Amino acid sequence: MSVEVRIPTILRQYTGGEKAVAGSGATLVELIDDLESRHPGLRDRLVDEKGLRRFVNVYLNDEDVRFLGGLETSLSDGDNVTVLPAVAGGAPGATARA
Repeated sequence: MSVEVRIPTILRQYTGGEKAVAGSGATLVELIDDLESRHPGLRDRLVDEKGLRRFVNVYLNDEDVRFLGGLETSLSDGDNVTVLPAVAGGAPGATARA
């Protein structure tokens, strides 16, 4: 089974600069283990002892995996997984400019 995983710029150092990589696994955790075997260091950026890291968002076919089953989310051949770092911004007291 093949799953396409889209990698954010900040993590491409682990994929040799690739924007997307192929992986396999029946669940998200199996996919992450497979990615780690091909791209060492990536796993530690995605998960910790509690599960998905707090500031990493993972989407399966545009659905947040936290609402689908987390690391145990089932995958199918041809699925697309997107990894996005959470973005926070602005300084305290800052105002938006139009």
